[in-house]
Amino acid sequence: MAVSLQSVADLLAASLDPRRNRQAEQALKESEAKPGFSLSLLQIVAADTFPLNTRLASALFFKNFVRRNWTNENGEHVLPANEVDTIKSELIGLMVKVPPAIQAQLGDAISVIADSDFWERWDTLVDDLVSRLTPDNAAVNNGVLQVAHSIFKRWEPLYRSDELYTEINHVLSKFAAPFLQLWENTDRMIDANQANPEVLRAHYTTLDLIMKLVYDLSTHDMPPQFEESLGAISALLLKYLTYQNAALDTGDESEAGPLESVRAGAIKVLVLYTRKYDEEFKPHLNQFIQTSWTLLTTIGPEAKYDLVVSRALEFLTTVASIRQHAESFNNAETMGQVTENVVIPNLSLRESDIETFEDEPIEFIRRDLEGSDDDTRRRAATNFLRKLMEQFETLVTEVVMRYVNHFLQEYAKDRSANWKSKDTAVHLFSSIAAKGTSTAAKGVLSVNPNVNVIEFFQNNVAEDLTNDAAEPLLKVDAIKYLYIFRSILSAQQWQAAFPLLVQHLNSSNYVVYTYAAISVDRALYLTDDNRQPSIPRENIVPLAKDLLQHLFTLITKDTKPEKVQENEFLMKCVMRVLIVIREDMLPIVDLIITNLVNITKVCRHNPSNPGFCYFLFESLGALIRFAGPTQSENLEAALFPTFMEVLQSQVDEFTPYIFQLYALMVATNPSDTLSANFQQLVAPVLTPAMWDSRGNVPALTRLLTTMIPKGAQQMAAANQTEAILVIFQKLVSSKAYESHAMDLIEALVTNFPPAALENFWGSILQLMFTRLSNSKTENFTLRFVRFYHLVSALSTKGFGADFFIAAADRVQENVFTPIYTGIILPDTQKLSRPFDRKTACISLTRTLADSQAFVDRYAKRGWAITCEALLKLLINPPLPPAADDNLIEDRDVDDLGFGAAFTQLNTCKRPTVDPWPEVQDVKTWVGTTLREADQRHGGRIGQFVGEKLDDEGKKRLGEVMQA
Repeated sequence: MAVSLQSVADLLAASLDPRRNRQAEQALKESEAKPGFSLSLLQIVAADTFPLNTRLASALFFKNFVRRNWTNENGEHVLPANEVDTIKSELIGLMVKVPPAIQAQLGDAISVIADSDFWERWDTLVDDLVSRLTPDNAAVNNGVLQVAHSIFKRWEPLYRSDELYTEINHVLSKFAAPFLQLWENTDRMIDANQANPEVLRAHYTTLDLIMKLVYDLSTHDMPPQFEESLGAISALLLKYLTYQNAALDTGDESEAGPLESVRAGAIKVLVLYTRKYDEEFKPHLNQFIQTSWTLLTTIGPEAKYDLVVSRALEFLTTVASIRQHAESFNNAETMGQVTENVVIPNLSLRESDIETFEDEPIEFIRRDLEGSDDDTRRRAATNFLRKLMEQFETLVTEVVMRYVNHFLQEYAKDRSANWKSKDTAVHLFSSIAAKGTSTAAKGVLSVNPNVNVIEFFQNNVAEDLTNDAAEPLLKVDAIKYLYIFRSILSAQQWQAAFPLLVQHLNSSNYVVYTYAAISVDRALYLTDDNRQPSIPRENIVPLAKDLLQHLFTLITKDTKPEKVQENEFLMKCVMRVLIVIREDMLPIVDLIITNLVNITKVCRHNPSNPGFCYFLFESLGALIRFAGPTQSENLEAALFPTFMEVLQSQVDEFTPYIFQLYALMVATNPSDTLSANFQQLVAPVLTPAMWDSRGNVPALTRLLTTMIPKGAQQMAAANQTEAILVIFQKLVSSKAYESHAMDLIEALVTNFPPAALENFWGSILQLMFTRLSNSKTENFTLRFVRFYHLVSALSTKGFGADFFIAAADRVQENVFTPIYTGIILPDTQKLSRPFDRKTACISLTRTLADSQAFVDRYAKRGWAITCEALLKLLINPPLPPAADDNLIEDRDVDDLGFGAAFTQLNTCKRPTVDPWPEVQDVKTWVGTTLREADQRHGGRIGQFVGEKLDDEGKKRLGEVMQA
């Protein structure tokens, strides 16, 4: 059925209405399968007859549609070839016509397409872009450059490779010369339109994009065309660092305009060239050092200049990292000027910072937090000072400490009026006290030996933690000081400091209590050299009830969904407390369940903060993991229906989390069978459509492989074996899902009655052999080898090597021999996980002991090469990994977003389980098994040893059998 543009447009408009967006988005997703749907979205984007908001919504939906549907897991196009070609040809033309907001969305879509298609499946793109560049039409040029930036910016994080450099060279050969010509033309157009604001702004936008592209094209190597024109490029960069024109000023102290954007872009290029191409760029460098210094000492404190100042400081930081350039700072007078004129003005609080602190507290925290990616003046000034200290530690310490003491004295004169002086002093001190990089997990790991971090805290900072009347920002400074230097404090010092942090969760100030939560979380995560917590669990358990109750109250004090989810730091602190107290949560489990369930119900209506939601589900995971073994019925009664509501509401963002939590509920329940709720869940989980979403596959696999051991008999009796194998067939054909497919088939073989699988072995092996023949990967090969050894080792269940050989013969006569000698035996030695190697040892041993095929059919070489493979494994017999059930890894969630991707919950990770707990000492077990088999078979093992092994093999196997 053809797609109606108006009906799609109506749904897009409805998707912008919070009251109707869920239903509208679901209807749009259901329309995705209709032929030409993607082109309908582009037609709406292009049509001036639709409202701008609808066109923007269409561009956004198109971007997300492309992310979901451009290629499958194997990199093949999902859409018909003619639709793919039409999209590519239409997009470039659209980009030069639509408004900038729509350009941004289409640019992201182009970047996704380029990831899979550029350049070999889209080799006309660069020619198309170049052909559209004009000498003077800024609107067209901006569209072209936006496309180019969308594609070329992908290069920066990629590792060097022949494929990448081929792509870059392909681009440069066609794009570099016209691009440099465009830069010259744009420079002339700017000069010619100084008094024509509208035209000037359009060309300045072109210049802004040019700066971005100079950076994009230079991230791996300086393009030869740029190197040849480096003098002219440097002159243009210098010109626009100092260019002024009132027509380009926004007139707003907080809003950066074209002048600031171009300056920041130019300095970003300078940082790159100084860092990567110092030799080539050295002749041009000094003029930029002087210009940056002038900028920093003359530019105002207004927020609109923040990015320019941050970039200029980053440039000077890069200069200071090169010893020969850094020498210009190596004297007390210069260092004093740097500190006074550049560092202190950008380290000190401004009125705009205080306004953000009061009016947008969560924004203040995200910007201010150590390790944040946001460019702030304070962070850039700190980094500059620390880089200077790396070069001249004693000099910097002496100079800066004079200013620290000066500001502390100013504060002492009038504590009420001069509190900002203390804030400056504390930040200056922190900047020179910390050495090296501050890590998200542990903060600063080493300190400047010329200062005393603990003494400074006790003499100057601690008072703000104990003084209720202290200025809120000074309280934040004190908490942040503990946060930054958390690894420097001893366990005894933490015992004194931790209660003060907890106390500040009671603060009425948003930033104070949030920083307290952040610091409590990080303090509880700290461990000593023996991986023992710096703050013992027994110290936390008595505080847990009040701590959690207060955190839940802070999270839910404004019940609107977007406000409940606003502060991910509070939710992360809840998660950390639950992980730390473990089973000691049982006395307060009802409090925890009630609050987490209520928060989940609120968030499901409008998920808006991926970080908050992630920590919410990790908290639920901690609850289930530690309370599940004793509270399974209570948890299931409270959580199962809540989670089912989420699934039925089709909250796609939450679905993979829910399946992981369901799996954990099954795993932690001590019962050997599935509860009624989970028995009823089996059939929906086996619906093939459930497995279409990429994000669902890992979570559904975890759930199904957890349910199978407890529900195998019922599933087999309900004839659900074939439904599971349909899913296996779907997954095993994909390189992206091959591991999940093998997890599933291993669970079936291990737990299902052999009779339930009897009629399916031919299909199972045919699928595996096809993968090995047509699209083998290293991972799939190793998983197949592991699967073979599992089947071979399960001889006590009616499987074994002879069973596998017979099943393989039914697929293709004699196919086993090349697979065994060419894949299984050589790749067995590549198995790295101890339990996989243990399974292989058991498999090979049982083959040697009892396989009739290896006596009759493969008597010539099979027994001997199997024995050799076993002896190689036994050179380093597998030892079980040290279990650490106390450790739950932390996760960096900066890149979390809602979408099709799967996010692993660390609290729900499957523990590594020994499939052969009865075999403790593998070498001893092998010897015992072979000796018993020798007796059982009338001395056959000894005969084969004498006939088939060389002297070295006889000696080594003899040692094993005598062990």
